[in-house]
Amino acid sequence: MSRISPARKIAFRVLAEVAEGAYASDALREQSHSLDARDAGLAAQIVFGCLRYQGQLDYLVSLYAGRPIGRLDTVVAIALRAGVFQLRYLERIPVHAAVNESVEFVKQSKRSAAGLVNAVLRKVNREPVRWPDEQTELSCPERLLARWRRHFGADQARAIAAAGLLEPAAYIRVRPGEEGARGIFTERTQVFAERTQIEGAWRLLGAAPVGTRLHDISSQAIVPLLDLRAGQAYLDLCAAPGNKTVQAIETPLSLAVACDVSERRLREVPPVCPRVVLDATRALPFSRRFDRIFIDAPCSGTGTLARNPEIKWRVEPADFARFAGLQTEIVAQALKVLAPDGKLLYATCSLEEEENEEVIRRTLKAETGLRVERKMWRLPGRDEGDGFYAAVLAR
Repeated sequence: MSRISPARKIAFRVLAEVAEGAYASDALREQSHSLDARDAGLAAQIVFGCLRYQGQLDYLVSLYAGRPIGRLDTVVAIALRAGVFQLRYLERIPVHAAVNESVEFVKQSKRSAAGLVNAVLRKVNREPVRWPDEQTELSCPERLLARWRRHFGADQARAIAAAGLLEPAAYIRVRPGEEGARGIFTERTQVFAERTQIEGAWRLLGAAPVGTRLHDISSQAIVPLLDLRAGQAYLDLCAAPGNKTVQAIETPLSLAVACDVSERRLREVPPVCPRVVLDATRALPFSRRFDRIFIDAPCSGTGTLARNPEIKWRVEPADFARFAGLQTEIVAQALKVLAPDGKLLYATCSLEEEENEEVIRRTLKAETGLRVERKMWRLPGRDEGDGFYAAVLAR
């Protein structure tokens, strides 16, 4: 692949890994650390663009190739999606670079298809396209659109899918009272940002400097629902990578404990409190009770499609039921260590009823003396940031 530029080489490699089941953000982080900022940015644009717009790209590839994309080898499909995306959706991309490097990529493993890739990409133009259906227009599977129509209505379903096509804004957390003038903060470098409607959440106005800890605005909007008070004991059962734990200890708590099932991911939680590796679906190893418990439950992630677009092409209804089983178990174990007058905050970045309302209904049926004190939805296309569901349970 020596004749392929570093950015495209990484983009092709990451897209191939995603096709085998990897997550794009993880693969990009591992593969692009040696790239300069410009090349890393282009690699990310190509990878996320191909995944966000895959429905449209597949329609165009099939149109130009004269055959369904499903009949093409994976490496050929990746090269064609990447080429079409650059030629139609990106500005200032040299045609020869997009075409020739896509052809070179295919030559590495499917030389016989190089002519097809070259011929298809030479047909690409920027003329308006009449998409055959809504799922192609919104580049979102009908199985998800249908669910969202039933749950949120047709207009909001379209808005959710459309939001998933956009590059998400980046946000940081600044402890209230520690803000700089005019949204400019100086630690190791300058960070230019502006206030949002969520206290402490700031929207970045430029690229995030290396080492800046990003924290989505919807995620920041969840923690205040716990109504944390000074001196309380706090338990975070699904803490990695630790953004919400750090936000929680802005309140002077008597105790905060961060837990996660993954030791590797728990290392991402700053050492600001005790960290415990545990499986929250099993009996918890605590002899005391906690005033506040937070469960940012493992979920399908359908509220994060702008940041994790590969999810929409993979997730199936069986996944929602599987996650719901885990989520219900985690809540049940957490309630055993909740103080008599305590509150438990359950949240997911899923938009699916099985993982949200049904988990809460099942919990209320199993636990007497428990009530829902408050619920909140943040929906892509209506609210800034990721999609989130949250419910506060109290005794």
